[in-house]
Amino acid sequence: MLPLEDLFVHLYVLIDDAIKDGVIAVPRRPGPVPGCTDAEVLTVAVARHVRGVTSENAWLSQVRADHPEVFPALPCQSEFNRRVRWLWGAFEQLRAHVVAAVPVDEWQQIDTTALPVKHPSRVRGPDSWCGPADLVAGFGRDAAHGEWFYGFRLALRTDLGSRLPRALEITRAAVNERTVALDLLADAAPPAGLLLDRGFAGRAFAAAQAERGTRVMLAPFRAERRTMSPPRLHAIAVLRNRIETTNGEITENLGLARHRAHTFWGLLTRTAATLCAHALLLCGLI
Repeated sequence: MLPLEDLFVHLYVLIDDAIKDGVIAVPRRPGPVPGCTDAEVLTVAVARHVRGVTSENAWLSQVRADHPEVFPALPCQSEFNRRVRWLWGAFEQLRAHVVAAVPVDEWQQIDTTALPVKHPSRVRGPDSWCGPADLVAGFGRDAAHGEWFYGFRLALRTDLGSRLPRALEITRAAVNERTVALDLLADAAPPAGLLLDRGFAGRAFAAAQAERGTRVMLAPFRAERRTMSPPRLHAIAVLRNRIETTNGEITENLGLARHRAHTFWGLLTRTAATLCAHALLLCGLI
């Protein structure tokens, strides 16, 4: 991985060029022009997620102490946090631009992962974890860890080969996964095939995808695995684990599982920034 100062320079050039080229559309805001530019704010934010630092305050303190000459007008933590939330769409625009340069794989995967916001034992009733429309935090089952959680789910559609996320959605903790899959597939060209786990099983869903020219392949049941040869089982496990690897990189390596957000919009911003950092790493741009 690049030394931190080199990472700052590399990210700043990439982000500043994207803003100048219109790839990133920065929303207008009232007030005087800040001393720290939007490109600098985005650079510091993306670098934090590349390094997997979960505490924004600790990260800003480190940047001020070790690299004062790189960001001489870095704002205080509260102002920095407000500006990052204001710019949350820039992370997604940059991620989409980077991913678009990579050819789409004909075979794709869809899966969901838990985004806890509060320990289940601390839930006492309705709270302020509310997103747009009727999206609110709730209880769901985290199959990967075999436990219940309170929060939301992050749904991803990724290439089977490159593992690059092509579409994403933050949804309810308890949700019909086939409905989420339809959302993620709605605005894209139908892939040749989809590799899914058993939570997506459904004849109507498979038939609808077949009509679009997409073959649905499901991970085998335990009873089916007993009748399969070891080479076939190994091939299925390797392919199925690709999206699990992507989920692990995003939630564990880059720290999204420890996001420390206090509102839905903070969670949305951290998710967008983490996925942007993940795309840059996966594409070898940093």
